Amino acid sequence: MSITPHDERFMAAAIRLSRWHLGRTATNPSVGCLIVRDGVIVGRAVTALSGRPHAETQALAEAGALARGATAYVTLEPCSHHGRTPPCAEALIAYGVARVVISVTDPDPRVSGRGITMLREAGIEVDAGALEAEGRHSLAAYLTRQTKNRPYVTLKLAVSADGMIGREGAGQVAITGPEARAQVQALRAETDAILVGIGTAITDDPLLTVRMPGLESQSPIRIVLDPSLALPLTSKLVETAREVPVIVVASEEVWPLSADAEGLPPSALPGISPTGGEIGKRRDPNSPVSDGDGFALRQDVGQGANPDPISPLMGEMPGRAEGGTSPADMDSRRAALEAAGVEVLYCNPYHPEVLLPALATRGISSLLVEGGAKTARLFLEAGLVDRIQLYQAPVVIGERGIESPLDATDIPSGFAHKGTLMFGEDRLDEYERGL
Repeated sequence: MSITPHDERFMAAAIRLSRWHLGRTATNPSVGCLIVRDGVIVGRAVTALSGRPHAETQALAEAGALARGATAYVTLEPCSHHGRTPPCAEALIAYGVARVVISVTDPDPRVSGRGITMLREAGIEVDAGALEAEGRHSLAAYLTRQTKNRPYVTLKLAVSADGMIGREGAGQVAITGPEARAQVQALRAETDAILVGIGTAITDDPLLTVRMPGLESQSPIRIVLDPSLALPLTSKLVETAREVPVIVVASEEVWPLSADAEGLPPSALPGISPTGGEIGKRRDPNSPVSDGDGFALRQDVGQGANPDPISPLMGEMPGRAEGGTSPADMDSRRAALEAAGVEVLYCNPYHPEVLLPALATRGISSLLVEGGAKTARLFLEAGLVDRIQLYQAPVVIGERGIESPLDATDIPSGFAHKGTLMFGEDRLDEYERGL
């Protein structure tokens, strides 16, 4: 039986349902499932908070006996392996569903195609690929972490009418209006982590939390590219680190010498990533590194990355211990940050092709890059941005404006314009790469 317009309507509803828990299901994808009998929805569910139970088992439990002979609409191929919970494919078989319609097959090697095979061997009709493009969009973060070993990266920029994203020395400057800012809060709520550079963290002293009423508990992990551990202990980020997690990404050059026998940061050890997982190769001793004004990208960059050197991030480069700050001072800063609840990750902050896999090992599937023209340019030049949200506002910044690294006339190649929305007087254009 082929996929019909009737199937597509129910799958569209399942995809909408799947978005309810984006950013809140840990390492598991947020999946939507509908159980439909005689054209009536008799069970529905989305993956539970923290990732369990899965959508299928909840929807089947709600449908009960009505699931027998029904059709299940699932946004991702039902799992077929035994983990902390039994396979969802087994549950669909046990409840006696007659047909399963799937949007996206699962790239997880433990599942990929096996769930479909298990269902068909049990005599259940299976149709895959219903609204697949829409399904892949809703599962973009999960699919990126599974296939590219890194989070899905969204770059958000708010640009004034004169092409600026802020004003030097002015701290936070409101460029967009309240409607657009509310939309950004909703984006934060469905994202695992948010990242800014140390310059933005110091100048703006942002909270980077979700402040929309009712969504405060969905604040993402906050990440600061902080090579020299310069984040002030009095900053809002540090003061709230025990309420909402904060990770500072420090330069490997400030790795405490007492940390291991050889005094080397984890990412310099053979076969070991900055987080202790086997996600990276030994650093090439011949890879180009600058004399302190900037770092060049390694040549073994991941899929979709640009192998050309990254332009130097002047003013935000790692401080060197021999440049006036002693190792003891660095150890003191690290200890003070950790005592306040901040996690210190030693991983070159300006090599995103190394940093992103390190974040993926922490279960971070989606990353929002929000702060700093230099940080935005870093990810753009590395070719590691998957989606661009470009807000354009009628506000004029004028003198001492900080020029945007991007505007609507110079979107990088490979991005497709996905649509335009208006929020008050502000225009949002969204661009995406193909998954």
